[in-house]
Amino acid sequence: MRACARCGEPNRDEATFCAHCGAPLSSTSVTAARKVVTVLFCDVSGFTELGERLDPESLQHLMSRWFDETARIIKRHGGTVEKYMGDAVMAVFGVPVVHEDDGVRAARAALEMRDKLGDLNDELASRWGVRLEIHTGLNTGEVVVGSAPGGDLSTVGDVVNVAQRLEASAPPGDVLVGQDTARHLGGLADLDPLDPLTLKGKSLPVTA
Repeated sequence: MRACARCGEPNRDEATFCAHCGAPLSSTSVTAARKVVTVLFCDVSGFTELGERLDPESLQHLMSRWFDETARIIKRHGGTVEKYMGDAVMAVFGVPVVHEDDGVRAARAALEMRDKLGDLNDELASRWGVRLEIHTGLNTGEVVVGSAPGGDLSTVGDVVNVAQRLEASAPPGDVLVGQDTARHLGGLADLDPLDPLTLKGKSLPVTA
């Protein structure tokens, strides 16, 4: 059995990714692999303002509650949390196992996260007098999946960059999806087309 460097979960010797957290398994290095995945970025709106209003301990507790909820939802829909960055979470659907409906799984996770925040906000309002909003971006395409220093999961590709830009462009409460993600959703979702977006670092407008 091989223990995961990230979470400590025991795994079969022949396993490439941890069955619990999705991190690459290797005592030395992991061979990078190309995969088609859906990347989810979700960010809390007004985090800087919250930092001014709450003491650090209350802020840390609040964000821990939220991140615990996001991790549970993402895992339940078959995704893997790759990283937390301040008030943002990045998740990948298609690692370690690719599903034909990874785009649908990611979209359902995004909507459930938004609904769960509504429930959590009732508690936050009563304890701290604050309510949170999130904005989310989803994008589907080919990436290279490997390991970062320390054995953590690393997903690299333009798909990741665009997902983050879509999240940054989404109004609070909205979920913006890339063109390929929209195609995977088919008739399962009500989608409103936007005017092509001019995203930082992209030479051409992006359809969302």
